[in-house]
Amino acid sequence: MSAALSTVLEMAREPGTSRFSASGVAKLLDLQQQDLADLARVHRNTLRTHPESPKLQTALRDLMRVISAATVIQPDPQRAVFLVKNEPIPAFRHRTLLQLVQDGRTEDAIGYLESVSAGFVG
Repeated sequence: MSAALSTVLEMAREPGTSRFSASGVAKLLDLQQQDLADLARVHRNTLRTHPESPKLQTALRDLMRVISAATVIQPDPQRAVFLVKNEPIPAFRHRTLLQLVQDGRTEDAIGYLESVSAGFVG
């Protein structure tokens, strides 16, 4: 694991626990709390009152998996996050990786990033 990815993961970790912090992930991705709640398909209060929610933690884990895969092709964490949030992908009807995660297509997003890192272009 790269030092940059370790730093990103530490920023996203809930201090003193083994779970992700909703506010840390929102800050990392520069998302509003409501947008993160929508992405995770939970009520926005869940982020504050039930951060241990399995549904929320699964969504946060999926986001971090995609960011991890993005850092393989873009080692700069800020650029990797930009790639995940903003780069439209023609193979997915010009949706972003973040939109794929929101659609429940995390494995497709990771598969795409792995194919790009292996040298596939297109």
